[in-house]
Amino acid sequence: MHKFKSGMNTVLSYLTAFMLIVMTILVIWQVFTRYVLNNPSAFTEELVRIILIWSSFFGAAYAFGTRQHMALVFFKEKTAGLKRKFIYVFIDVVILCFAILVLIRGGYQLASGVMTIKTPILGISRGLIYMIAPFSGIIISIYQLMNIKEDVEMAG
Repeated sequence: MHKFKSGMNTVLSYLTAFMLIVMTILVIWQVFTRYVLNNPSAFTEELVRIILIWSSFFGAAYAFGTRQHMALVFFKEKTAGLKRKFIYVFIDVVILCFAILVLIRGGYQLASGVMTIKTPILGISRGLIYMIAPFSGIIISIYQLMNIKEDVEMAG
């Protein structure tokens, strides 16, 4: 399980980094075409927005996989033993419920509701863009199941 989680972390970190590099190149191209060529590139703004959405969701999934997400550290560090294990499991179960109900279920409903609407410049289905929500929800759910297993196995 540790190898699988490590592999997922590696893939997500490289994928997110690649998307940020592409986004940076596109923004530089947009600035160049706007201010040097006086003919702004039409597609870059829309494409950067799409990449920003996707890289944010992939980055969030990565944060849950590496346990670097926001947390109330005070409660986690001030407890020990069975209380600490309970807090860890409780937090991970709440995150799992959020991922399933909001990201997977709600994200799928949102994406399927706008599948026929196209973006103005690139003509990409908004539903395909928004499918990152349920996709990242699945990734986060997998991470959370692994995290819960680690929490339960945690030494007192």
